[in-house]
Amino acid sequence: MAGLPEGARPGRGVRQEGLRRRRAEGADLPAKPSRTQAPTFAVWALKDPETGNLDRVQIIKGWINRWDRPSEKIYDVALSDGRKVDPKTGKAPAVGNTVNVKKATYTNDIGDSQLSAVWTDPDFDPSVHAVYYVRVLEIPTPRWTTYDAARNNLPMSPLVPATLPERAWSSPIWSTPAKKGS
Repeated sequence: MAGLPEGARPGRGVRQEGLRRRRAEGADLPAKPSRTQAPTFAVWALKDPETGNLDRVQIIKGWINRWDRPSEKIYDVALSDGRKVDPKTGKAPAVGNTVNVKKATYTNDIGDSQLSAVWTDPDFDPSVHAVYYVRVLEIPTPRWTTYDAARNNLPMSPLVPATLPERAWSSPIWSTPAKKGS
């Protein structure tokens, strides 16, 4: 979706442009060596009405590096509660945690009900095979063992965490370089 306006957010205009140029989950981006541009992704996630709010949307990029080993980079592309990625560390601040472990409850006082972003790969190399997928993280909620412990008045196991951020992810989109001489 190269050519989207700078700072574009998912909405009617971006949706229309995305529909015109779309590549579905599981698709392969076409190789166009004469005018290869970094891929741009529009992502929009909405929370499940019966679970925790959203913490962040990430795009995960995988590729084989020059040492013929798999590599991965995680990009935080949308963060809840107005948080920003620290430009020095590349890390996002934690969203927080509202879980009451003893009662196995939580509140949706943190996070957002929806997150969206338009993101262009800043490290794109058209000569390298790559794969991209979207991952969405919710705010921390009680783990199933926490619910069991609270319901049955049992102590929490020290072997497992009491909370976890549920996740959802997309199918991959592949970027295949053009064949040499194309």
